Amino acid sequence: MYILGISAFYHDSAACLLKDGVLIAAAQEERFTRIRHDSAFPRESIQYCLDFAGIGIGEVELVAYYEKPFLKFERILDTLIEGAPNTYSLAVKALPIWLTQKLWMRKTIQKELEIKIPVVFTGHHEAHAASCFFPSPFDEAAVLTVDGVGEWSTTSWGIGKGNRLEEKFEIQYPHSLGLLYSAVTQYLGFKVNSAEYKVMGLAPYGEPKYASLIKEKIIEIFPDGSYLLNMDYFSFHNMKSTISEKFDEVFGRKRRDPESKLEQFHTDMARSIQAVTEEVMFKLATHIHKETGMKNLCLAGGVALNCVSNGKILNNGPFKNIWIQPAAGDSGGAVGAAYLAWHHAQGAPRPASIGDRQFGSFLGPEYTDAQVERALKEMGLSYEHCADGKLFERTSQLLEEQNIVGWFQGRMEFGPRALGHRSILGDARNPEMQKRMNLKIKFRESFRPFAPSVLAEDVEQHFAIKAKSPYMLVTCPVAHGVYERKMAVGEDPRWMSNMLESIQSPIPAVTHVDGSARVHTVEKSVNPRFYDLLQAFKKRTGSSVVINTSFNVRGEPIVCTPEDAIRCFVRTNIDALGIGNFVVTRTAQNPQHLESLRKQIGSEETFELD
Repeated sequence: MYILGISAFYHDSAACLLKDGVLIAAAQEERFTRIRHDSAFPRESIQYCLDFAGIGIGEVELVAYYEKPFLKFERILDTLIEGAPNTYSLAVKALPIWLTQKLWMRKTIQKELEIKIPVVFTGHHEAHAASCFFPSPFDEAAVLTVDGVGEWSTTSWGIGKGNRLEEKFEIQYPHSLGLLYSAVTQYLGFKVNSAEYKVMGLAPYGEPKYASLIKEKIIEIFPDGSYLLNMDYFSFHNMKSTISEKFDEVFGRKRRDPESKLEQFHTDMARSIQAVTEEVMFKLATHIHKETGMKNLCLAGGVALNCVSNGKILNNGPFKNIWIQPAAGDSGGAVGAAYLAWHHAQGAPRPASIGDRQFGSFLGPEYTDAQVERALKEMGLSYEHCADGKLFERTSQLLEEQNIVGWFQGRMEFGPRALGHRSILGDARNPEMQKRMNLKIKFRESFRPFAPSVLAEDVEQHFAIKAKSPYMLVTCPVAHGVYERKMAVGEDPRWMSNMLESIQSPIPAVTHVDGSARVHTVEKSVNPRFYDLLQAFKKRTGSSVVINTSFNVRGEPIVCTPEDAIRCFVRTNIDALGIGNFVVTRTAQNPQHLESLRKQIGSEETFELD
C-alpha cells in the first residue's frame, strides 16, 4: 500500500511516500523549484516520490496532510477578531485564501493531484510526534515536540509504544517557546522562521546577562518545564509584528537594524535567549522522564533543531538515548502524517525494531554517472573519471592539499542538514581553513561555526559525546580543545575574529569559540561513499575529521541536481568538485571558458551555510 504524506502552504512544503509502512522517498519542494523555503503545493516533490517508486498517482491509496485546516482556521479567525481593528488589512489578505483554498484542503489536494483520493488529516503536533517516533529505532519512547505553533498547540509531550502515540500534555498558543526564540531573532535583526540558527551560532560569543530579566519580565518557567509568556511584550497574537515596543524598552535598546554592526549587547542577548531555551527544554525532558520512566526520548518541531539544547539533554539529561527527526520542522510533518495514516488510520502494526527507519535521511533523488557526465560535457568542463575507489583517494588528496571540495553523491538529504551527499568539505585541522573558507565563500556572518563530520568509530577521540550523532543535530565539547578569552569583548573592532583566533584545538576549523562543535558521525552501513572518503583522508592524515557545510549558494536551497552542483562550482571559488565518479578541479579548466560560464549564469561568491 502506498501512502503519500504532504506538508504545504506554510513553510518548507514537502512530500514523502510510504510503501507498506516503509519510508522510501521524501523531499522538500524548495530543492526542485530553487525557491528557498518554498511553501507552495509540493507538486515537484510529489512527482519525484511517484517517479522513484515507479508508480502513477492512481496507485496511491491514501493521502495524509499534516494539519487540521478547520482547527487552524479557528485560531487564525480568533486572532484576527481579538486583534481588530489592527488586523483588518491582514484579514483582507488572509481570509480570501483561507475561504477559497486552505480551508477546503481535501478539494485542493484532489484538484492538484487530478484524482479523487481519500485524504486523512492529522494534528500538526501529532504529525511532529509521529515523525520522530515511528522512524526512530525505539519500540517505545517519550516524545517531545516544540515549535512556534500548529493549530493551537506549541509544545506537547506524550508516549509512543508500538504502533500507537498518546499525547499526555500540551501548551497552547499564544504561549510558545518557539515564538519567543523567533521574537529575539527579530530583535537581533535576523529573519524570523529562517535565521534562528544564526542566534544559536552567535550565542557563544556572549554572556547570559539578560537571562534573569527575560525570566522576570517575559517568560515564567515552572519546575516541570511548562511556561507562560507575558503577552505585553509581543505582537504576533494580533499579527502586527513579532514583538511590541515594550520589548525594546525592557532591554533599553531598539531592535537591531539588519545591516548594522553586531555589538556585545547582541551577543549577550543571543546567549541569554539560548540559556532560557536550554532551561525550558532540559526541565521538560527531566519532567517527562520522571513521569514516563522511559529510557528513550524522541524530539521534533522547529525547536528540536536547536543543537545546543539537544546536546545538553543528551549529555546531561536523564534519558539513555535520544533520536531527533532530521527534518524536524514543517517538512518533517509530511513524514509524520503518512506514518499516522498507516499506523493509526489503517491500524497497521509496527515491526519489531530494525534500527533507524529514516535511513540516514538519504531519501531524495540520485543521479547516474551518465547523467553527471552529460551535464559536465554540456558545460564544457574538463574532468577526471575516478572509478573503482580512485575517487576517494583523489578527493582525499585534494583535501589534504587544503582544497575546498564540493561533494555530490547518492541520494539527496531530506531536511536542512548536508550529511555528506550534498556537502562542501575542508580540512578541519588547518587553523587557517576557517579564514580561507571565509575568504573564498564570504559568508556574511563570520560568527557562524562550521560543523565537523567524523567516522563514528573515531568520534570519542575528538568529541565529548555520549552517543552517535548521525544527523548533525547535537552540539558537544571538543575533546582536548582549549578556549581562552585573551581579550575583553569589544576591545577591538575585530573582537569576534580575535575570539576565534584564541582557540587552541587539534581541529580548530570546526571548534567554536566556546570549545564546542555540532558533530556529524558517519557509518559505513548508512553512508558508504562518504565513509570511504573519510577513511581515505584518515590514511593520509591520521584524522577522519573534515569540515562539512551545505552545498548551496547564498539565498538558494542546497543543490539537488548535477546541473545545480556544477553551476554552484562555476560561479564560486570552490577549488574542486567530486561528483559521482568524476573529479573536476578549477586549475584544470580554461580560465576564459570559466569566465564565460560565470557571465552566463551569474557570478556569486557567497554561500548560505547551515
